[in-house]
Amino acid sequence: MRTALNGAQEIFVLPPRLQFAALCWRRAAREGTCEILLITSRGTGRWVVPKGWPMKGAEAAAIAAMEAHEEAGVRGRVEQAPLGTFTYAKEMRGGLKVGCTVQVHALEVEGLDEDFRERGQRRLAWFSPAEAAERVDEPGLKAMLGGFRR
Repeated sequence: MRTALNGAQEIFVLPPRLQFAALCWRRAAREGTCEILLITSRGTGRWVVPKGWPMKGAEAAAIAAMEAHEEAGVRGRVEQAPLGTFTYAKEMRGGLKVGCTVQVHALEVEGLDEDFRERGQRRLAWFSPAEAAERVDEPGLKAMLGGFRR
């Protein structure tokens, strides 16, 4: 942790935290296109991708798949190699904002379970890559979604 002086106020700068996310996609009814699943965050209702914190002994892709199931009921095949990363500021309890770097893994959706941990706490919707990019706030995620092809 670093400290810096801003006038008379001391500011603490925390290193970015790492999270793992799933970019959940499926083949659309129209041949040659895909759709991306977005969910709403529990706190603000913003459109996001499922993501979560590292867990001891678990690989990044497995964490991304587990979060997709817990947050959206997604079952499918997750890619081990990450698509890329994006950053955002996560507001923690008490209002503290922490910088996060999110490593994203593509997950081809094979089905959605009706019963999952966060059912009723989030909305789920399918979008074209361009529409998904318009709905999210984070610039890095916008670029990733808008350029996603499968």
